[in-house]
Amino acid sequence: MQTNFTSEQLLNKDNKSSEKIFRKCVHCGFCNATCPTYQLLGDELDGPRGRIYLIKDMLENNKPANDKIVKHLDRCLSCYSCMSTCPSGVNYMHLIDHGRNYIEETYRRPFYQRFFRNFLSYSLPNPKVFKFLVFLTNLVRPLTTFLPGFIKELFTLMPKKIGKSSLKVEKIYKAKKTKKRVARVALLTGCVQSVIAPEINDTTIKILNRHKVEVVVIPEIGCCGSLDHHMGHKVKAHEYFKKNIELWYKEYLDKGLDAIISNTSGCGTTLKDYAFIFRDDKALKKKAKKISELTKDITEFLHENIKLKFKKKKTKYKIAYHSACSMQHGQKVHSQPIEILKKTGNEILNIPDSHLCCGSAGTYNILQQKIAKKLLINKVENIKKINPDFIATGNIGCMTQIGSGTNIPIIHTTEVIDWFTGGNKPNKLKL
Repeated sequence: MQTNFTSEQLLNKDNKSSEKIFRKCVHCGFCNATCPTYQLLGDELDGPRGRIYLIKDMLENNKPANDKIVKHLDRCLSCYSCMSTCPSGVNYMHLIDHGRNYIEETYRRPFYQRFFRNFLSYSLPNPKVFKFLVFLTNLVRPLTTFLPGFIKELFTLMPKKIGKSSLKVEKIYKAKKTKKRVARVALLTGCVQSVIAPEINDTTIKILNRHKVEVVVIPEIGCCGSLDHHMGHKVKAHEYFKKNIELWYKEYLDKGLDAIISNTSGCGTTLKDYAFIFRDDKALKKKAKKISELTKDITEFLHENIKLKFKKKKTKYKIAYHSACSMQHGQKVHSQPIEILKKTGNEILNIPDSHLCCGSAGTYNILQQKIAKKLLINKVENIKKINPDFIATGNIGCMTQIGSGTNIPIIHTTEVIDWFTGGNKPNKLKL
């Protein structure tokens, strides 16, 4: 793709990086073939190629974002399926992030949009606030019939109860019954996930401790920053990024870390991108690079570093593995969790059109409800075709989204691994 940035424009580090990405695009359109929104809407501007043109036009012409540009860029899921398809290696992830930041800098959204997006930015990364929201929604839930459709849809995504951790809150979870540890890792416990599904962190810690891995949880680290990052809230997102980088890097220097473990694929994708985000920051460049290098999805770490000890069960289950977009397209971690699950002795089923998003995508199922609903229906129909006993996935957002559209139980991959390496059967499967 030909570009026409001026030398002055290219002094901007983001323009300089994006210009190199634009030049890799050869207009082939392969990306549209696997783009969920293009498949649904059939509009060139709702596919990666069209959005790339919109972003390029804005940046080259120093043109403020308008309603049309915002509509089509907001409709992007950031599923990165296009990146898995692109034969030219176009890093669409960095282009869409740049485009969203530019929108927030040059476009004033209507008041209701600004209010709602800021509300999500404030409430979702804050576990205490989110717990209070769960309480409020349960009070109002009987009245949802009288509420507008947009608000009513939100209640389907909100949990009816708050989970309770089975572990005591500690900074260091040491491997039991051993003096010799295999590794020392830090765990990102997350924000919303720690409230609605604490069993994910619990099973992660139990698996690691059971296999002689010491787990460090730094209490000051909550949100990874990806929620604000994908909404274009650059300043707030970078506050999270910088805080996390400094704290993890200090732990790495002081006591050593073999990895930083993420059990939420959306968060892991962002952590692995810290190095790019701070590529020109003299104070943080080295630290950010190290944090990105250390970051591993839990299944990625287990597959590469731990010899898991599986225990056979009498019953053999049919498990549908849903590969979250941020996992398979963002992190390129796809075969590892499947291989681990196969070692449990169960039948692991491939979901038809597994490369297509379920519609969760961070806050997408909240902000773009109609498109997200269509994607959910398609995903659930494909899951039903293979008739699994339950679904396993590595992302809390996908669990919430898919769980709102089917009665088939859905659990985290770590819950399956914990169960088949000596842990308890997941509660959702006991019903």
